[in-house]
Amino acid sequence: MQSDEEEVEEKPINFHELELDDRILKAIAKMGWLEPTLIQEKTIPLLLEGKDVLIRARTGSGKTAAFAIPVIQKILTGKQTQSKQEVKGLILAPSKELCKQIHEVLISLTIKCSREVKSLDISPQVDLSVQKPLLAEKPDIIVATPGRALQHMKAGNIKLKRSLETLVIDEADLIFSFGYEEEIKNVLPFLPIVYQAALASATLSEEVLTLKKLVLHNPAILKLEEPPLAPPSQLAHYTLTAEENDKAAILYALLKLHLIRGKSIIFVNTVDRCYKLKLFLEQFGIPTCVLNSELPAVSRCRAVTQFNSGTYDIIIASDEKALEEPHVVKQKKSKRRKDKESGVARGIDFQFVSNVINFDFPLDVNSYVHRAGRTARGKNQGTALSFIAMRERVLMDEVENELKQSYGRETLFRTYQFKLEEVEGFRYRAKDAWKAVTRIAVREARLKEIKQEVLNCEKLKGYFEDNPRDFQSLRQDKALHTVRQQPHLKDVPEYIVPASLKRLAGIGKRKRKFNREAASAGTSGAKLKQQARMSNPLISLSIPKKNKIK
Repeated sequence: MQSDEEEVEEKPINFHELELDDRILKAIAKMGWLEPTLIQEKTIPLLLEGKDVLIRARTGSGKTAAFAIPVIQKILTGKQTQSKQEVKGLILAPSKELCKQIHEVLISLTIKCSREVKSLDISPQVDLSVQKPLLAEKPDIIVATPGRALQHMKAGNIKLKRSLETLVIDEADLIFSFGYEEEIKNVLPFLPIVYQAALASATLSEEVLTLKKLVLHNPAILKLEEPPLAPPSQLAHYTLTAEENDKAAILYALLKLHLIRGKSIIFVNTVDRCYKLKLFLEQFGIPTCVLNSELPAVSRCRAVTQFNSGTYDIIIASDEKALEEPHVVKQKKSKRRKDKESGVARGIDFQFVSNVINFDFPLDVNSYVHRAGRTARGKNQGTALSFIAMRERVLMDEVENELKQSYGRETLFRTYQFKLEEVEGFRYRAKDAWKAVTRIAVREARLKEIKQEVLNCEKLKGYFEDNPRDFQSLRQDKALHTVRQQPHLKDVPEYIVPASLKRLAGIGKRKRKFNREAASAGTSGAKLKQQARMSNPLISLSIPKKNKIK
């Protein structure tokens, strides 16, 4: 049977025109959403009509709320005539981090009807017996990874044959690449014969089309005819030519001279590179946090939450899934345990990200899209800066050629002019610091952090639930100190800074103004700095006047 193709035309409306429950509208207003995004405007009415829907829209376009709002609305409507407590909605996502994010959105949207609509995230890998009594209360909505949902279904803890009304699979294009094909097929027999389903995806890959055949019945297909990333007016793409030996020195100079401002995610291709770069920046007093699939799930979620709340400004993330592409030379398999239910580059809603920095250039177009899609979300501005070594130029050309077709432009990447010879003092320092981070130091750092995080997760999980303020005290950007520290490296001496950049870097004899208003209000300087960063988080990568592109 032919699927309905929905034409998407831009015509903004308000949430109240979607005939939503007042309690949902109040929650939306509290979240500060002024109007629905285009995909929300088109998806919500279709789901409320009971149609199966395949949602395809670029990352950051608001797909989570597009399916969450109708699920909540249908539950509230059903409870007007039925008082029996049952599980009505099942939302599956490929990673624990995504499950946590979806659950947080559900909690925010049901804040005014929390007694009527209850949701539960069962993705954490605790013993099944811990979650069994929670599932026995039959929450209205269950959020889980496919593997976790299947475990509970086989154990008899989740029974959906008579109650389920809506199935949602988020980030559908990643479900199979995360190894969940068999789990999805095994979950379906536990579901009713008739139910409404929705797939949300950033792409229409072969995997998504396969899922569509398995799950959807005569669906409406919503495809926003737009590029996979925000337009160039919103997301600026820069390349910076840098050979392997110079990448670290350039990054050090950019950060210390404040040429990169705002919250930033630095992407590398392996977990080892994560720790090598963290230990390198640690020597210069630049606090960072690492995020990779070897860390415990609670630690990863805490890192994302603290980054989003402004506790720290730089995350170094490994996108090692890119290394699994078939055209890449196979490497020795690591004996270290990795979590297939982790998501680093893909799908995670990092908030208020000003810059994405590709320290290692991604190995394909999809990886670049998922990385760059962490910034310029919604209507916010963002910058993607990629370091390009000679051997990576072919990859960059492939990415640009494919994206240019979507944007209809002759060029997408702009060249960031940076003269390394003008900061020779930085290069000299960086060379020694990079060499100091040996393979042994990296290995020790990995073991130290993993042990420490496992210990923290086990002992403090319950404590943090009772003492949320202390959550901030366990910072993810703590120093690992497996490399000899030299205190003098934390400061940038005036003589190594080019004259044209001294003012920008805040170096010289400038006196700091005394903020009388802040002093009278009793606000500390650190607090003011954090408030300023959060109120205006999107300060894009700055280019000095002499280096601006004409």
